[in-house]
Amino acid sequence: MDEPGDRRPKGLGKRAWLTTKFVRRILRTMAWSNIVHVTVIGRELVPRSGPVIVASNHISMLDAVFLWGALRRRAIALAMAELWSWPVVGWLVRRLGHIPVVRRDSASGQSAMAQAEQILRHDGVLIIYPEGRLVAAGEHEAYKPGVAKLALATGVPIIPVGTTGTDRVLPMKRHRGDGPAFDRRQRVTIHFGAPVDPAGFDDADKLLDHLRQRIEELRE
Repeated sequence: MDEPGDRRPKGLGKRAWLTTKFVRRILRTMAWSNIVHVTVIGRELVPRSGPVIVASNHISMLDAVFLWGALRRRAIALAMAELWSWPVVGWLVRRLGHIPVVRRDSASGQSAMAQAEQILRHDGVLIIYPEGRLVAAGEHEAYKPGVAKLALATGVPIIPVGTTGTDRVLPMKRHRGDGPAFDRRQRVTIHFGAPVDPAGFDDADKLLDHLRQRIEELRE
């Protein structure tokens, strides 16, 4: 009998995969219909197999939708726990096996990291936003060390991603002003970069600084 820690995570099961295929088909149909113009660059840099961490900047609630949709492998994301109480969205994140994180709760963070490590142990793709919250243009948020510690502990490479335009399609309410709540005329770019090998770094701070630099370059 498998130990609890050896069981395949829910997000890597058949039900999650079928849901992933269904939702991505809807997203691609929307892309082909030009409901929102999305450009994906460097998707081929994501390994076709094996564990990988995908780390992106976070500027809109739409980030996860476009990034998750741009991948060609199933992926599990760390996401704010509030999503689990939202209608429809809550059902979807449960079905897909995403990992909830309660902000400013150390116990929740530790549990999420343990679950994330399990995803990687089973050769999965993990999506993580190192800033830990939405960051508007002109704001600055220090990267949380979890992504670097996870990569160093597991030896799993990090794919940096620069996301632009989502904050103009769906602006944060406090920055919307008199503009529309949803502006489909804006263009979105998801730019994947070359993998960052944690073996080249001897501590988490150096890896984290390098990762931030790479993500910022991909946003330009």
